[in-house]
Amino acid sequence: MEHGCRPSLLCSLPSLLLLAQLPTWGSADEFQVIGPSEPIVAELGGDAILPCSLVPAMNAEDMELRWFRTKFSEPVFIYRNHQEQNRELMPQYAGRTSLLRELLTQGQAAVRIQNVQASDNGMYVCFFKTRSYYEEATLELQVAGLGSAPQVHIEGLEQDGVRVVCKASGWFPKPQVQWTDLSGKKFLEFSEAHAQDAAGLFSVEAALVVRDSSAGSVSCSVLNPILGQEKAMAVSIPEPFFPQASPWKAAFAGSLTVLGLLLFGAGCFTRRELSAKLQERQKQEKLRRAKEEDQRAEEEALKARGRRVCFLSAWRKAQLYAGNGPGLLQTLSAGTVTLHPGSAHVNLLISPEKKSVTWMYSGLGWYHTCSVLGLEGITSGRCYWDVEIRCGAFSKWAVGVCREHVQRTGTYTESPDKGFWVVGWYHGSYFAWTKPRKALSLRQHPCRVGIFLDYSEGDVSFYNMTDGSHIFSFPKASFPGALFPYFMLRRNVSLNICPTERGSEGLPVPLSKSPSLEEAGRPPGEGLSSGSGVDGAPPGAESPFLSWVLNSLFLTFI
Repeated sequence: MEHGCRPSLLCSLPSLLLLAQLPTWGSADEFQVIGPSEPIVAELGGDAILPCSLVPAMNAEDMELRWFRTKFSEPVFIYRNHQEQNRELMPQYAGRTSLLRELLTQGQAAVRIQNVQASDNGMYVCFFKTRSYYEEATLELQVAGLGSAPQVHIEGLEQDGVRVVCKASGWFPKPQVQWTDLSGKKFLEFSEAHAQDAAGLFSVEAALVVRDSSAGSVSCSVLNPILGQEKAMAVSIPEPFFPQASPWKAAFAGSLTVLGLLLFGAGCFTRRELSAKLQERQKQEKLRRAKEEDQRAEEEALKARGRRVCFLSAWRKAQLYAGNGPGLLQTLSAGTVTLHPGSAHVNLLISPEKKSVTWMYSGLGWYHTCSVLGLEGITSGRCYWDVEIRCGAFSKWAVGVCREHVQRTGTYTESPDKGFWVVGWYHGSYFAWTKPRKALSLRQHPCRVGIFLDYSEGDVSFYNMTDGSHIFSFPKASFPGALFPYFMLRRNVSLNICPTERGSEGLPVPLSKSPSLEEAGRPPGEGLSSGSGVDGAPPGAESPFLSWVLNSLFLTFI
């Protein structure tokens, strides 16, 4: 299956003129940056190598290379104009990073970090940029260090045993502690406390209460979970350290023999009672299993009913596509979904009719997230619009809705908690911009995406208009204030708002109130009143387009 969106016929001539300006998909300037798939392990005080490479391999001597942590503006290392730019680095990395450029002509580069510290632990991003293109990859550095050997000493008596304490410091990450006896048997119950110093290194104190005087000695081991290396120390506990034995100990030991004989006789007596109880327990077990089978059957029936309710809900949404049902009211007060040029990023080119937007690099904000909003906000009712997409293999785009005053400057991420409800394409996969992002598995690449919004019900859903399948629905939400159509695109993308196949001028329209609970319990087309099709068919069922949508929704939900 090919990457990205396949070319499709756009809805207007100006859009075709805009697309003619796009760079050719798969040109020689495009590449991917690949980092190591496994974490890189480095020891405290040593060196760490952070490698990245280009696919396909190409000469990177004339590129800008940058390694940074969480922010692009806080670099760990920069290579630009064939030189290392050390003045722009974060203070904690000054003088500690250098570029390994032996294979730079083959598209491979690595940054060396000297004198690795605990603060170097975590995620990194390597960034490769030409004049007209850039790409990045993430990699993880795991810092590990062995601290001091544990110091074990007897602290004193506690309850009915001897308290032994084990201390160690200078470890990273947080070490694991284990107590064992002479035979290697592990003690499962002991207290443990950790602390972290200004350099980020961990100290640990573990206390064990030994109650068995025959233990002789115990050993404390401290393990680094990343390196798999440990340090241990043992301490002997003389028997006089334990509380003195009771003078009745010998008499009590003799009485145990007599007690054992009595217990043996009692065991013979109770064996028959246990057999009867076992039979009763088996009977109860059979009853329990029968009850579970009934419960599973009931759950399956509820699931089947739930799938039917999902289908009914989707069917009601499908009425939007037909355009001739009795529930359709007047169009939105905005008149049509158009783009608001004043809300567009400088790298976005808006068509004269304000229906198409194309990414065109302006020389500013190369790594910014570029977006534009719809002209009018939505505060009630139901509405629907189609977006046609054309993009390249390494493009990024997202469509949906957002609140009016969301953060849309520089680099930002979209999620419902930040006021965005969008889906899109990024790094060769489709995602719903939840938190964290949810990867989507689609049967066919959508060259046209339908966005459905039910403001009062808090429903934002997306449909693949290429094959009629359901893409994703966000959990129900409460929208404080107006929502605006949202369009985000970067790197060789063009989005086009298409007329829908219904209603006056093909505009998105709100629907009347939802059907009653009684109507929702009926299958589509059963018991509907005025506006129904022939022989009780659903409103608009005579439309071939609605039939196609209903069939697709049926396959998706049932």
